[in-house]
Amino acid sequence: MNIKFAMTEMGRAARDAERMVAGASVEQRNQALIEIQRALASDRDRLLAANAQDLEIGRQSDLDAALLDRLAVTPARLDVLEEGLSQVAALPDPIGQISDERVMPSGISVGTMRVPLGVIGLIYESRPNVTIEAASLCLKAGNAVILRGGSEAIHSNTALGESLTSGLAAAGLPAGAAQVVPFVD
Repeated sequence: MNIKFAMTEMGRAARDAERMVAGASVEQRNQALIEIQRALASDRDRLLAANAQDLEIGRQSDLDAALLDRLAVTPARLDVLEEGLSQVAALPDPIGQISDERVMPSGISVGTMRVPLGVIGLIYESRPNVTIEAASLCLKAGNAVILRGGSEAIHSNTALGESLTSGLAAAGLPAGAAQVVPFVD
């Protein structure tokens, strides 16, 4: 696989998706979060199996107990991720909020308005839960995200990425809105 080409294509897909996510209503973005939650619930066995694969490779590589614990995805941790998606969906829409508004001597009102950033690239350690948590916050704020977790969690993150894609599709948003880098190089 040509990694440079693959990353360029992911970037293009994210840029195209960002326009759609930024223009989506808060209801559609919230629906995407709920659909991702449903996908996680229905994909549980597949997610746990992918994580078991990462944990086994980690044990064979002599990862320390603390890293193995951070790497582990358990049914309880999936419950927390699902609840977190509900909580993010329940948050007020951050897009368009104005703060620090003041009237200048000329009579013009000046303030700070929250707007989507665009495409966010996120690199993080081997904590599969961050894949869903980061994606949910980015989507809520109208951004697309490309996620690159630690190499020890590649199977878990890839499986979680499939759940993201499924949830986005169910809500009518493009898969490019939340992508997981599928290689460790």
